[in-house]
Amino acid sequence: MPERSHAQQPIAISTDAPIWDRFFTVSPLVLVASKEPDGRFDVAPKHMAMPLGWQNYFCFVCTPRHATYHNVRRNEAFTVSYPRPDSVLLGSLSASPRCDDGDKPALEAVTTFRASKVDGVLVEGCYLFLECELERIVDGFGSNSLIIGRITAAAALESALRRDERDENEQLYADPLLAYLSPGRFAEIRQTHAFPFPQGFSK
Repeated sequence: MPERSHAQQPIAISTDAPIWDRFFTVSPLVLVASKEPDGRFDVAPKHMAMPLGWQNYFCFVCTPRHATYHNVRRNEAFTVSYPRPDSVLLGSLSASPRCDDGDKPALEAVTTFRASKVDGVLVEGCYLFLECELERIVDGFGSNSLIIGRITAAAALESALRRDERDENEQLYADPLLAYLSPGRFAEIRQTHAFPFPQGFSK
């Protein structure tokens, strides 16, 4: 392999404290809905979230300090809605702090509809919807936990579905994706390129 050039050299980052606020990383932004003890539904934004493997599993990072963790553990279900760039405000509203009585008044501006298979709601204005039954919760990542769900139902807007006859570059330009640039920024992904996979590559 070629030796490292003398252009820009990496700078060591101390791991005595969490490193993630020292640079930007790209993540999805999803809205996780879970059922509260009083029967209402909470919606919370998550960016440490992704498919888990190639099968129908989805996971996100949470903490026992948040209501979402306890709601999912108690009801063994949650839903996931993927906002579009023009609905990024949904993520902001769902991140609003709770009042002293535990309410989130800002959620009154977030329109939802009932899930089809789990006891939950999904958020209007999004393009991809997942309904999940709890598979397991893995605690012990410092103050955080990994919540893993098995996808039992999924739906998407027609414009978000990949089809053989549709040019993917044109599709994403017409219906861009929302990305969260942690910490604290977001982007609209509209310009894309095919990845240069090597010949013979497979999952």
